[in-house]
Amino acid sequence: MTDIIFSSWGGEIIENRGNETQNQASVKNLDLPEYFKQDEKIKALMGWKGIVLRSPEVDIIDLCRAYFKEVLAHSETCDKCNYCKTGWVEMLEVFEDIANGEATEEDLEFMQSAAEAIVSNAKCSIGKAGPRPLFDALKYFADDFSKAVSGEKPVKKGTYYSKLTAPCLDACPIHLDIPKYIELIKDAKFAESLTVIRERLPIAGIVGRVCFRPCEKHCRRGNLDEPISIKALKRFVADHERSEQKEPAYEITSSQNSGKVAIVGAGPAGITCAYHLARNGHQVTIYESLNEPGGMSAVGIPDYRLPRNILQGEVAQIQKMGVVINYGQTIGNDLTLAGLENEFDAVFIGMGAQHSTQMGIEGENDEYQGFIPGLTYLREVNAGRDPYPQGKKAVVIGGGNVAIDCVRCCLRTDQEDIHLVYRRTRNEMPADEAEIHDAEEEQVQFHFLTAPVRILAEDGKVVGLECIKMELGEADASGRPRPVPVEGSEFVFECDTIVSAIGQQVDLSLLEGVDDVQTTKWNTIVVDEYTKQSSRPKIFVAGDCETGPDALITACAGGRRAARSIDRLINTQPLDYDDNHYFDKLFETVKVYDPDEEILKVESKQRFQPSMLPADKRKSTFDEVEQGLSAQEAVAEAERCLRCYQVATIAV
Repeated sequence: MTDIIFSSWGGEIIENRGNETQNQASVKNLDLPEYFKQDEKIKALMGWKGIVLRSPEVDIIDLCRAYFKEVLAHSETCDKCNYCKTGWVEMLEVFEDIANGEATEEDLEFMQSAAEAIVSNAKCSIGKAGPRPLFDALKYFADDFSKAVSGEKPVKKGTYYSKLTAPCLDACPIHLDIPKYIELIKDAKFAESLTVIRERLPIAGIVGRVCFRPCEKHCRRGNLDEPISIKALKRFVADHERSEQKEPAYEITSSQNSGKVAIVGAGPAGITCAYHLARNGHQVTIYESLNEPGGMSAVGIPDYRLPRNILQGEVAQIQKMGVVINYGQTIGNDLTLAGLENEFDAVFIGMGAQHSTQMGIEGENDEYQGFIPGLTYLREVNAGRDPYPQGKKAVVIGGGNVAIDCVRCCLRTDQEDIHLVYRRTRNEMPADEAEIHDAEEEQVQFHFLTAPVRILAEDGKVVGLECIKMELGEADASGRPRPVPVEGSEFVFECDTIVSAIGQQVDLSLLEGVDDVQTTKWNTIVVDEYTKQSSRPKIFVAGDCETGPDALITACAGGRRAARSIDRLINTQPLDYDDNHYFDKLFETVKVYDPDEEILKVESKQRFQPSMLPADKRKSTFDEVEQGLSAQEAVAEAERCLRCYQVATIAV
């Protein structure tokens, strides 16, 4: 970036004031977009890493005032540090005095000392990092402050947007207020913690078991020792409520106009959408092709990871809000999308990716006994049936979570010799690292840099899988190294069961009879990324049928956004983007988490994480593998949280 007048972001001082354009130094550690909204240029940024000034029109003192006002608002929600409780208020009062021409040089000295006291005594990032821009402002804009205090230069009001975030909160697709719900666990306020989660997410017990934990990958605590067990803490508060046999009390705040909404699919996207619509007083009817709730999370995730009673129990709570679920209803057979569109005020489609992707190898379509697509295999196993009980030697093909689930299910269905083949290395496997580790503990045999060539069969039955060795070449469109066959390296796995789990795809046959719904070559439906509205105004879409196969929490986030848009549609309000959307886009480039940050003056503490059934015991049972945290462990783990709230203020 070369359009910066001044920057102290990340400790890198760029001083271009007074320099000719051709002589300006560039900022290396920041990518600040030109615009916040389409018609509003970003003139300055102030936040946890310092100051970025793009326009001489920005009044640094008024920018500080706007920033401190936002920091104060969020520091008051904690109320645990005496210096924070008084210091922010007093510093904001000084900025108001400067603007009113009532401040003195002594007030500037007071602000400096007050900010230093907050940093020295604060217990969270609001106090530790919040004052940083003030130090930079007082040091590098001392002349501006002196002129303002003397009345020589009046303070000029600006236009600002501010946002509270945190690395974990930003990384979470549904933006749960993770520091807040963990803080409540630390204070043993378990019910209150669950209430915070349910402001956005209705299925804490499900997500607390199967989430892929992007929040933990962006946890600042991990820069010191290990990330907070965020997923396990979410599960804990949900399990605690269930163990105490408490019924959640959902607050219904009806919109001015209530409507009727049809939802296709009782999976995570549909359930989350239904929950938020019901909270707004809308009548919601879900149509589900299965005979149970959960969608792909019910039939595609084994019971040892997600017990059925947990899933069914959380969905039952949402039904008590008035949501109606019609099971065994398939769009296209039992009813039509066009019919739903005519009958309801809006339709939400939240189907999962229900079909396995074909490998494109010889013998795949010959209907050999012993060859089974991965999702078909999981459906059968989750229904309590072994789809090929006579099989004893199994090979699973793939490197994602479905492949790992399949190979671990093979262990639990008495297969004697089990292999997983993947065409790249372990480093490139898209499956959750924890799931890979668990499979390794259960002694699954992994074969990396190996790709299938053809299925071998005799008398219509699988007898082997011919494979070829691979080596890694240049990166492909996914950013991962492209696997390249090694000529002459073919070999054969002797096996009687082959499970193909290389990917999933969406069945869009439900769109038959409905014109003008735009789709992609990947068999997904095109929607506005924020409103989730399709090319037909009454049809909204989220989950796998929008994104392709993706994480459960991503589907929940899409369902929540769609519910907001549907509520606005029913109330004849524009489906505009709110400020949160624009900050999401901003934080895609101005990174909230710094993996290279050094965490200072914090004592290292052991991470508490759920215990596991022993590998030799769990691989012969579908009992839940991961055991929950105890109340004592949950509180101790919550105490490790650094409460990494950060405030960003931009001038436009």
